[in-house]
Amino acid sequence: MWVMVFFDLPVETKKDQRDYRRFVNILEKDGFTRFQYSIFIRHSPSLENAKVHIKRVKINLPPKGHVVILHITDRQFGLMEIFRSTKKEHLPSTPQQLELF
Repeated sequence: MWVMVFFDLPVETKKDQRDYRRFVNILEKDGFTRFQYSIFIRHSPSLENAKVHIKRVKINLPPKGHVVILHITDRQFGLMEIFRSTKKEHLPSTPQQLELF
């Protein structure tokens, strides 16, 4: 199970910038990895575990901007096609982090 967090946050004022940095830091501390500039992803071994991380994101939502949370299966994630320049890439089908059970 993969949890994806998409966001569009304002950074016009110093407070907006602090809120943006705080939100990104919270995501990174919770094990999310930057996928694109405003997209973070995290692998979870189960839906129950994904819900824990989704709840943490919801608790720490910034006061301004838009945040979208999406969870998808490993199979759906593996079907994703990524294109950079003219070279076609596929994401690995296994998580890049060590999971201890």
